[in-house]
Amino acid sequence: MDIILGPLITVASIALEILKWMVIVQAIMSWLVAFGVVNTRNRFVYLIGDFLYRITEPLLRPIRRVLPDLGGIDLSPVVLLLAIVFAQNVLARVAIRYIGF
Repeated sequence: MDIILGPLITVASIALEILKWMVIVQAIMSWLVAFGVVNTRNRFVYLIGDFLYRITEPLLRPIRRVLPDLGGIDLSPVVLLLAIVFAQNVLARVAIRYIGF
Protein backbone atom coordinates (compact mmCIF):
# COMPACT_ATOMS: atom_id res chain seq x y z
CA MET A 1 0.00 0.00 0.00
CA ASP A 2 2.86 2.37 0.79
CA ILE A 3 4.30 1.82 -2.67
CA ILE A 4 1.24 3.35 -4.31
CA LEU A 5 0.00 5.77 -1.65
CA GLY A 6 3.31 7.60 -1.10
CA PRO A 7 3.90 8.72 -4.70
CA LEU A 8 0.18 9.41 -5.16
CA ILE A 9 0.15 11.77 -2.18
CA THR A 10 3.34 13.43 -3.43
CA VAL A 11 1.90 14.02 -6.90
CA ALA A 12 -1.38 15.33 -5.47
CA SER A 13 0.49 17.67 -3.14
CA ILE A 14 2.61 19.04 -6.00
CA ALA A 15 -0.49 19.49 -8.19
CA LEU A 16 -2.26 21.40 -5.41
CA GLU A 17 0.78 23.62 -4.91
CA ILE A 18 0.93 24.42 -8.63
CA LEU A 19 -2.81 25.13 -8.65
CA LYS A 20 -2.43 27.42 -5.65
CA TRP A 21 0.20 29.48 -7.47
CA MET A 22 -1.92 29.58 -10.63
CA VAL A 23 -4.85 31.03 -8.67
CA ILE A 24 -2.58 33.66 -7.09
CA VAL A 25 -1.02 34.65 -10.43
CA GLN A 26 -4.43 34.76 -12.14
CA ALA A 27 -5.83 37.04 -9.43
CA ILE A 28 -2.84 39.38 -9.64
CA MET A 29 -2.98 39.38 -13.43
CA SER A 30 -6.70 40.23 -13.40
CA TRP A 31 -5.92 43.21 -11.14
CA LEU A 32 -3.13 44.35 -13.45
CA VAL A 33 -5.43 44.12 -16.47
CA ALA A 34 -8.27 45.91 -14.65
CA PHE A 35 -6.00 48.79 -13.63
CA GLY A 36 -4.46 49.05 -17.09
CA VAL A 37 -0.94 48.11 -16.03
CA VAL A 38 -0.66 45.31 -18.57
CA ASN A 39 -2.19 45.31 -22.03
CA THR A 40 -4.00 42.21 -23.22
CA ARG A 41 -3.35 43.22 -26.83
CA ASN A 42 0.16 41.91 -26.28
CA ARG A 43 0.02 38.32 -27.55
CA PHE A 44 2.18 36.86 -24.76
CA VAL A 45 0.17 38.57 -22.01
CA TYR A 46 -3.06 37.44 -23.65
CA LEU A 47 -1.88 33.82 -23.87
CA ILE A 48 -0.84 33.72 -20.22
CA GLY A 49 -4.08 35.35 -19.09
CA ASP A 50 -6.21 33.07 -21.23
CA PHE A 51 -4.38 29.96 -20.01
CA LEU A 52 -4.76 30.93 -16.36
CA TYR A 53 -8.43 31.84 -16.90
CA ARG A 54 -9.17 28.48 -18.51
CA ILE A 55 -7.44 26.60 -15.69
CA THR A 56 -8.94 28.48 -12.75
CA GLU A 57 -12.40 29.49 -13.97
CA PRO A 58 -13.99 26.00 -13.74
CA LEU A 59 -12.96 25.93 -10.08
CA LEU A 60 -13.95 29.52 -9.30
CA ARG A 61 -17.35 29.54 -11.06
CA PRO A 62 -19.17 27.27 -8.54
CA ILE A 63 -17.74 29.29 -5.66
CA ARG A 64 -18.97 32.54 -7.25
CA ARG A 65 -22.48 31.07 -7.51
CA VAL A 66 -22.56 30.39 -3.76
CA LEU A 67 -20.92 33.60 -2.51
CA PRO A 68 -23.07 36.72 -2.20
CA ASP A 69 -22.50 39.60 -4.61
CA LEU A 70 -20.16 42.12 -2.99
CA GLY A 71 -20.02 44.55 -5.88
CA GLY A 72 -16.55 44.80 -7.37
CA ILE A 73 -14.91 42.51 -4.80
CA ASP A 74 -14.40 38.90 -5.81
CA LEU A 75 -13.63 36.66 -2.85
CA SER A 76 -13.79 33.38 -4.77
CA PRO A 77 -9.98 33.12 -5.20
CA VAL A 78 -9.57 33.46 -1.43
CA VAL A 79 -12.13 30.73 -0.80
CA LEU A 80 -10.45 28.49 -3.38
CA LEU A 81 -7.03 29.10 -1.81
CA LEU A 82 -8.43 28.17 1.60
CA ALA A 83 -9.87 24.97 0.13
CA ILE A 84 -6.52 24.12 -1.46
CA VAL A 85 -4.66 24.70 1.81
CA PHE A 86 -7.23 22.53 3.59
CA ALA A 87 -6.73 19.73 1.06
CA GLN A 88 -2.94 20.02 1.43
CA ASN A 89 -3.24 19.71 5.20
CA VAL A 90 -5.49 16.66 4.86
CA LEU A 91 -2.97 15.06 2.49
CA ALA A 92 -0.13 15.81 4.88
CA ARG A 93 -1.98 14.17 7.77
CA VAL A 94 -2.79 11.13 5.65
CA ALA A 95 0.85 10.88 4.67
CA ILE A 96 1.99 11.10 8.28
CA ARG A 97 -0.56 8.61 9.55
CA TYR A 98 -0.35 5.90 6.90
CA ILE A 99 3.09 6.30 5.39
CA GLY A 100 5.13 7.97 8.08
CA PHE A 101 6.55 10.80 5.96
